[in-house]
Amino acid sequence: MDSDFGELTPTVVSSGELRSAKFAFSRRHVLYGKLRPYLHKVARPEFEGVCSTDILPILPGPGIDRDFLFHVLRSPVVTGFATTRSVGANLPRISPTTLLTLPIVLPPLTEQRRIAAMLDLTDRIRRGRRECARLMAKLLASSYDILVGPKNGNYLTWPEYSIADLAERTQGSIRTGPFGSSLRHSEFVDQGVAVLGIDNAVQNRFAWFERRFVSAEKFEQLRRYIVKPGDVIITIMGTTGRSAVVPEDIPCAISTKHLAVITPDRSRVIPLFLSHTIHSNAGVSGQLSSANRGAIMAGLNVGAIRRLRVRLPPLEVQERFAFTVQTIYRAMDRMNDASLESDRLMSAVTHLVFRA
Repeated sequence: MDSDFGELTPTVVSSGELRSAKFAFSRRHVLYGKLRPYLHKVARPEFEGVCSTDILPILPGPGIDRDFLFHVLRSPVVTGFATTRSVGANLPRISPTTLLTLPIVLPPLTEQRRIAAMLDLTDRIRRGRRECARLMAKLLASSYDILVGPKNGNYLTWPEYSIADLAERTQGSIRTGPFGSSLRHSEFVDQGVAVLGIDNAVQNRFAWFERRFVSAEKFEQLRRYIVKPGDVIITIMGTTGRSAVVPEDIPCAISTKHLAVITPDRSRVIPLFLSHTIHSNAGVSGQLSSANRGAIMAGLNVGAIRRLRVRLPPLEVQERFAFTVQTIYRAMDRMNDASLESDRLMSAVTHLVFRA
C-alpha cells in the first residue's frame, strides 16, 4: 500500500484480539461486520457488551490508534479487499483469518491521531448537513399543518370542495396518460418529447430521473395527454398518492398512464397548496387509501381523484404557504448540494489517506 508518510513497511495487524463464538467487547474495541462487508458496518462502541458471531470485535494492539483503525476498516482499500475475499453467494462473509492477512501502513501514533481527527471532522460535517436536510423536511411538513392544514385554527371553517370543483372548467382538465397499446415501452426514443411517469412525482416534489421520450410523430398522436407548467401530477399506480407540481420551465411533455394530471383553476387554488394537500393531509390520504382497498395491486382511477375532497383556505393564505414552500425548497436544494459536496469531500480525503 502506498503512503505519504515516508518509508514505512506494510504491517499486518495481527495483534488485534479476535474470538470465535459470542464476542465480548469494550470501549477499547472497534466492531467490524463481517457479513456483507461492502456495507461498511464498522463502529466504535461507547459501552461494553456482547455481540453475535457476525461482528468481530477488534482490540487494537500497541502502536495502533483505535480511531485510526476505525477509519482504516471503513476505507475503500479494506472494503475492496474484504468484498473480493468473502465467501458465500447469498450471505457473503469475510473470515477473521482472511481479514488479518490484509497489510496496512501504520504511520507514527501522532500521525494516526491527526489523520483520524481530520476524518472525524469531515464525517461530522457530512452528517451535520444530512441532519439539516432531515430537519428541513420536517419544517416543510410542519409548515403545511400550521399554515394551511389541520393545525390552523381556522381549518374547520374553510369550505370543502372536490378536486373536480378546483380544476379548470375545460375538457380534460383532470386526465391520465395513454392506455394499452397507445404507448408502448418500445416506442421510447433517445430524444424528442419528454414522457413523465411515477419517478417524476414519487418524492412529492418534481424531479427528473429516468428520461423518456417519444418522437415528434408519436407526440402528435398523443397531444391530448400534454402536461403544462403548473399542472399537479399524482401517482395512481404502484406507489399511489404521491404528488408534485410541474415546473414552469418544463419542456414539451406528456404523461403516462401511471399519473393523473390536474390543471387547477389558479383563480381559486394554488398548485403547490393542492399538491401538498394531496400528499400531506391525513384526511386526503385516508380517502386515497379507501379508494385503493380491494385492489390486488395498488391503483387509483381518475374518478377517485375527481372525488377527493379538500378544505380550501383563502387564496392569500395559500399564497403565503406557497411562498414558504418555495423558500424551504431553495434552502433544501442548497443543503442537498452541500451534502453531495460533503460526500465527495469525505470520499476524496479517505482515498487520499488510504489509497491503494
